[in-house]
Amino acid sequence: MIQPPSITDSHCHLDFPDFENKLDEIIARAQQAGVQRMVTICTRLRQEPNVRQIAETYAPVFYAAGTHPMNADKEPLVTVDELIVLAAHPKFVAIGETGLDYHYTLESAELQKQSLRIHIEAAQATKLPLIIHARGADADMTELLQSEYKNAPYACVMHCFSSSPELGKAALDLGFYLSMSGIATFPKSQEVRDIFASAPIDRILVETDAPYLAPPPYRGKRNEPAYSAFTAQVGADVFGVSLEEFAAQTEANFERLFWKAT
Repeated sequence: MIQPPSITDSHCHLDFPDFENKLDEIIARAQQAGVQRMVTICTRLRQEPNVRQIAETYAPVFYAAGTHPMNADKEPLVTVDELIVLAAHPKFVAIGETGLDYHYTLESAELQKQSLRIHIEAAQATKLPLIIHARGADADMTELLQSEYKNAPYACVMHCFSSSPELGKAALDLGFYLSMSGIATFPKSQEVRDIFASAPIDRILVETDAPYLAPPPYRGKRNEPAYSAFTAQVGADVFGVSLEEFAAQTEANFERLFWKAT
């Protein structure tokens, strides 16, 4: 049996109800598919203990925590100190996800910006990477990321990137990374693939955002970390390299950015 190349699902949500009582099999399938590491993301800090427990239970799983922008008006505003305390855990590898989402939650835009600035300050203080969710807010996102970077540098990944070429370029110009999800595999996502193709291959990550955005042949079904292998194959095609070369490059990229997960 040919061993698949090792890859990392840099963003999934293993604490969601879709995976309840199924994590043993989910993680086993991921490893069989070559997905040797997963980063599970906490989107509401009151759920951080549950997410932490998953990372503590399963050796291949690391975690991050923050307040998702769509939850910014539903959760207490986190403090920089709270995030710094969480970041001391050995399997806590990133700050977030945080960001701006004006597509669904424009009414909380100002609160989202306030929350994002707090998360950025925590990333600056801890030197951990920031995980950004951006939807329908490209101009504000660009301005805020750039202005805060001028205050103090920080590392960042634009998770599940499917925004404009302009935001992609702004992020890359700051030294940030773009993460390729199942969206990049959809037939109608040629513009997204073109953005990735124009980016440096040493600034690309792979993710599922599971349980969402399953790539073909599982589109429309529940996503899971194992399926990041399908996205990696599309990534290899986009860059015109072998799956093995793309996998090795994205692994090196992941370890450079998520330095605690090595």
